Amino acid sequence: MTVPQAMKLDHLVVAAQTLEAGEAHVIEQLGLTEVVPQRGGKHARMGTHNSLLGLWGGAYLEIIAIDPEAPPPDRPRWFGLDDQAVQARLARGPYLAHWVARVDRPCSLPRWQAQYPQRLAPVMAMQRGALSWQIGVPDDGSLPAWQGAGQGLLPTLIQWDSAQHPSDALPSADCAVTALRGFHPQAAAIQAQLQWLGADALLNVEATLVEPSLAAEIETPDGPRTLR
Repeated sequence: MTVPQAMKLDHLVVAAQTLEAGEAHVIEQLGLTEVVPQRGGKHARMGTHNSLLGLWGGAYLEIIAIDPEAPPPDRPRWFGLDDQAVQARLARGPYLAHWVARVDRPCSLPRWQAQYPQRLAPVMAMQRGALSWQIGVPDDGSLPAWQGAGQGLLPTLIQWDSAQHPSDALPSADCAVTALRGFHPQAAAIQAQLQWLGADALLNVEATLVEPSLAAEIETPDGPRTLR
């Protein structure tokens, strides 16, 4: 099968206890005034809902939270939202928890995953309104990892089946991601998996002795900002 030679940033993921808290976090960190995140919709299969902000270059920012009005799903929620460590981190406030890389055709994400099931998470078919996509989600809902390293730095992989992409319908905030930086004690293991995926140009990984983290350098109408 065809394997992707390089990937694109599809979207950033800010996790929050509530959408309201996540929206306020993004507005404050990016200094937004005119264009702000707008409610996207619900993911009934995962018991979550989101708000979205358009970014330059066909990417977007997603704020995601557990939907308090939805019944608990019959499986762990995605992006590690049911994990105790993630819940403890969310209690300190919203944060840039993850990023998603887009796999374009002719590569087939389900076929690629079937070929390398030890390296790629199982692929789920999802739909919300006119949007449909394939996305890698570990069975336990955790964030992607390789050789025990991950914590949000390795991307979730997505492939859009619908002709429409979420960014097509979002007003532009005139914000562009100029760099994505990750910090992790096992930087070498993460870098090796990024190279294997063809995504190493999208994230700079640096070794750290403290808590793993992710930061996005974003150019805004009022100058550069850092989203954490």
